[in-house]
Amino acid sequence: MMTLTNSLPLLQAGGGPATMAPTLVTFGLVFLIFYFLIIRPQNKRQKETKAMLAALQKGDKVATIGGIRGIIQSMKDETVVLKVDTDTRLELSRSAISSVISKGKGGGKKGKAAVAQLDDDSDSDGDDGSADAERAND
Repeated sequence: MMTLTNSLPLLQAGGGPATMAPTLVTFGLVFLIFYFLIIRPQNKRQKETKAMLAALQKGDKVATIGGIRGIIQSMKDETVVLKVDTDTRLELSRSAISSVISKGKGGGKKGKAAVAQLDDDSDSDGDDGSADAERAND
């Protein structure tokens, strides 16, 4: 029993709170570093994302987590319908929206201009536009 108490400094008669103080201070400093470098910025980003998702409106041009860009055509509680081309609509979860590229006015002239801009962006992918011309002729 004597060898057990000699090997553990906390069980010795002379080792009380004075020997635990540096250890507790070290753990406290590590926690503060983690809080200010990891936890606090993550909470701030989470609040900003939540506010951005709450402020989504019809006509906003957005980008998804997967890189799809489109214009919000309609919204429900947990889903968003994106118009990505003249005939293509995708229903996505709200949490799939990563950023708002430009704000639109709920389907007004600016919303139509954003659709035209989206169409121009899709034409500039390096093809000759013959597929778009055939689609327009149909």
